[in-house]
Parts: sequence; structure tokens; C-alpha cells
Amino acid sequence: MKILIVDDERDVETLFRQKFRKEIKSNKLDLAFAFSGQEAWELLQNQTPPEVVYVFSDINMPGMTGLALLKRIKETYPTIQVSMISAYGDQKNYNKAMDSGAKEFFTKPIDFDSLRKEIGMLIS
Repeated sequence: MKILIVDDERDVETLFRQKFRKEIKSNKLDLAFAFSGQEAWELLQNQTPPEVVYVFSDINMPGMTGLALLKRIKETYPTIQVSMISAYGDQKNYNKAMDSGAKEFFTKPIDFDSLRKEIGMLIS
């Protein structure tokens, strides 16, 4: 299962690869990374149909925000599940994300146990 992680902080790639190393090693997960909303959108559009089944995106990024990316994904690829993450667990961002079709909303620092459960439901 291919998952796309979108965050303008490049160190998240190392963190995610470390936290999901067992799943990656056993070929249960294939992680892809984009470091902007625009890069993520281009990656999705370059595959017909997209291989990605789950997107985990930061909300606050320069350029195309995570919420703008979420809206585009849900309009164009409604079967792709999208969860959002924010350093700010404020109600406004939560409501915007959920109203736009987000599956889940996480706050930083990421609770990887909860995220693993979320991804586990998609794998099984």
C-alpha cells in the first residue's frame, strides 16, 4: 500500500521511515514523500490512476496549503483517504479539515500509535 506524506519539514522523512521500518521491510507499506502541496499534487497527477491510497499532509505549508491540497484530492480522487496534521490543534483548522473530507486530524508531535492504527485499518 502506497502512502504519501506531505510536509515542508524534510526531517519527517527520516522520522516516518524509522517509525514504520517494520511495515516497510515487510512490504506492507511503500512511503512516498512530497515537501510541498504542489509537489504532492504533481506526484498524484503523474500516475494514472494514482498508486497512492492514503495521504498524510501537514496543513500549514508555504504555497499550496494542506487544506487546498485536501480539497483538490477529494474533488479529483475521491477514493484516496486523506488525514491532516497541524502543529496547532485549534478548532478552526480541525473543522476546515473535517468539513473538506479529511479522514482524521492529528496534532504535532504525531502520536504514531494512533497513526499506525489508522494505517492498519487501511492495510487489512
